[in-house]
Order: sequence, then structure tokens, then C-alpha cells
Amino acid sequence: MKQQIKNIVAAGLLAVGTCGATAQNTYSGYFLDNYLYRSEMNPAFGNETNYVGFPALGNVNVGMQGNLHLTSVLYNVNGKTSLFTNPNVSVEEVMKGIHDKNRLGAEIKLNVLNAGFKAFGGYNTVAINVRGDVNAQLPGSLFSLLKEGVSNKTYDIKNLRANAVAYGEIVLNHSRDIKQVPGLRVGGAVKFLLGYGQLDARMEEAQLVLGEDSWNIRSNALIRASVKGLKYKTDYNDDAHREYVSGMEIDGTGLNGFGLGFDLGAEYKWQDFRFSAALLDLGFISWSNTSVASTNGLREVQTSKYEFDVNGTDDSDEWDRLKNDLTALYQMDDLGNTGGRTTALAATLNFGVEYNFPLYRPLSFGLVNSTRIQGAYTWTQFRLSANVRPVKCLSASANLAMGTYGVGFGWLVNVNTGKGFSFFCGMDHTMGKLAKQGVPLNSNAKFNIGIDFPF
Repeated sequence: MKQQIKNIVAAGLLAVGTCGATAQNTYSGYFLDNYLYRSEMNPAFGNETNYVGFPALGNVNVGMQGNLHLTSVLYNVNGKTSLFTNPNVSVEEVMKGIHDKNRLGAEIKLNVLNAGFKAFGGYNTVAINVRGDVNAQLPGSLFSLLKEGVSNKTYDIKNLRANAVAYGEIVLNHSRDIKQVPGLRVGGAVKFLLGYGQLDARMEEAQLVLGEDSWNIRSNALIRASVKGLKYKTDYNDDAHREYVSGMEIDGTGLNGFGLGFDLGAEYKWQDFRFSAALLDLGFISWSNTSVASTNGLREVQTSKYEFDVNGTDDSDEWDRLKNDLTALYQMDDLGNTGGRTTALAATLNFGVEYNFPLYRPLSFGLVNSTRIQGAYTWTQFRLSANVRPVKCLSASANLAMGTYGVGFGWLVNVNTGKGFSFFCGMDHTMGKLAKQGVPLNSNAKFNIGIDFPF
């Protein structure tokens, strides 16, 4: 079944099929004062104590998000897990779970080394992080083609996209109170970025029109892959009498870019309220090598190569053939290494307001809005939380999120002794029911855990 899922994804995404979400911080801890990593959501936030993070386990964030869920791809047929292509699953049942634009994303942020300390008139953090981000947008027409086979004479597949980036960062953060304005605190961070790789695939158009004995294909696509040692594989189309890009391979790995980023933030306390705002990841990475595959604008091809007849089977050989047909759909040329290019980071805007409950001071209520600015993968969410710190060493948050990817429930439990040990664990989106393979049936799941040593 895993291989079949890979083939489904590969059939839709040349960038994925030929090579192989969510914020990267835990917003459930946004209003918890003794949660040590609040500065990653707003650099104006400081901590009560100094600390050193457990190497590679100080702060681990893993998440996925999207509006295409596993339950829309896999079905229970006669007690067995089957793909949506199974003939016992109707077209109507499948397509009711498919959107015009189906989005999927996955992210990871790992603090390799990190520490925080009071000095220079404020609070400071130093961190070395590893970050990865993958996003895809699949048009509903692609699923229609895969499910129906050739039942229509025209298929119009537009705006199929994929984007991935991996990099490391060295972060220096400083925050302080502004004595001239009581209640105001500001902060900023500078990030030195080490780029490992970036891929951007934009399949703008693939229109298939079935003639009497062949397909007329009109396509427009572009892939830019800034990965050291990456080369495109090619195949030959006998009908079109031309070579086209059919895959990718990587020979060797290593750094392929450098960049710079900034975080800016502010917090203002007024009576029982605290207002906060931040702009994160304002910056860029300049990549050294970029391998490009393109149709060079609109391209028209006539071919009888594509059959698209899965006959309602889940047979892996059939899916391999279908995958190969679809990866040949765009007929892109290998333009080779075109040199360097620069890409912007996906910036995030955070706005928060917290109200401290006057009848029970350890309790507060907060609302934070987060918006990721990332072109076709832009998203926003609002998170309403209840936060409590009944004793100095323990705090917890329960919250409800609503936004681009629907509604989710989040929570975080944080134990911080102030001297010696800190542990936190939580989820911005609780996983819910899992498939047998451990994959969430709902594509929204975010997990955060960390061990640190305050002093």
C-alpha cells in the first residue's frame, strides 16, 4: 500500500514523482510565561531564567497540514484498505472529498543547540536549528482523471504545484524593556542561513484532448531545483520524436546556498491586557546551482502514448505504467545548470492579545492570529486559548484553532522547575484517529516536545 500511495503522489507531481504545514513553532505555548521558546514566535518575549537546551531534543517541532485527508484517498472495501481508484468506490463518493485545490504540507524544525541568558540589559537566545518545509497543491481535475480513466474527452489540469526547502540557521536574539515607555518591550533576531536545497515546481497547464486515436496535449511547466549534485533523467517519446525530463537523481550532497533573515517583535502591557505583534523570517537564501526543466512556454504535443486505463485495479505494475505516463505529460526540456538564484523565506505575521483574569491571576485568555505569507501556499489561523499556571513550576494551555485548514484542538503541558529541569509536550492540532500505518486520517497534526535545563 505504501508503494501505491507513492505512485499516486508521483502521478500528480513530476517534482515528487521523479525524485522522491503548519507553523514551525508551537502556538499552544504562546501565552505561557515559563515556556522557554516563546521568543521563536515573537522575539520580544523573554524568559524568567537562563537555560541550556538538551542537544537535538531542546525543542522538536513536527507537523503536517492540508485540506486533503487520508480518508479521501484510502477506503475500506470488503474489510481491506483500498485506493480511491477501486471500482467498488463510486466516483461520486470519491469526488465529494476532493477540492478544486487540494493542499498538503509538512514541516520540521529541530533545535540542535540552543541557550538563553540574561545579559546586555535584556534577554538573549542563541540557537542552531535545522528546518525543512514541503508543500504541494493538487488540482481536483487530476483526481478526476485518475479515478475515471478515459471517460471524458477533455481534461484540464491547472496549477499543479510543489515547493520544498531545507536549510540550517544560526540565530541570535535580543529583547529588552523600553524604560522610556512603561509596559513596552521590543526584540529582534538575526539569522545566518545555510541552504541545503530548494525545489519549486509550477505545472501551470496540462490540457488533454482525446482525438480519434491520439491525445492532443497542451502544457506549460517549469521546475527549478537548487540542490547540489542534482541532475534530470530523460526518456524518449517515439511519437513526438524528442527527449523529455522523466525524473531526477542526486549524486552527492552538500551546502548549496547562504542567506540572511530577521525577526522583529514588540509587546505592550496595559492593565490586565498584553498586546503583541511580530514579523518572522523576513529574509532570503542565495543558491549557487539551479537545475532547470521547462516547456519553454506553451508546448503542444500529439501522441498515442497515454492510455489512462487503470481498469479499477490496484496492481502495482499498472500504477507504475500510469505514473510513467503522467510524468511524461509535460514534455519538459532539460535546460541544465543555469547558475545562481535567490528565493525569499516564507514570512509569518503574528498578532496576539492576552487578558489576565482578575478574579484568579494564574488564569488568562488569549487570542493569536498567525498568517504565513507564501504565495500559493499562504495560510492563516486564529487560536483562542485558556492558559493557567496554578503553581510556579507548572503551566498548561488548551486552545481551539480555526483557519485555512479547518478547525483543530491544541494543548500544551509545561513543567519548568526554574532550576535544573524543564519538560514540555503538546500538539497544536491533536492527531485524532490514525491509520494502521500510524498516519493521521486527518492531514492536520502538529507535535512539539522538548527537554531543557534552566539555571
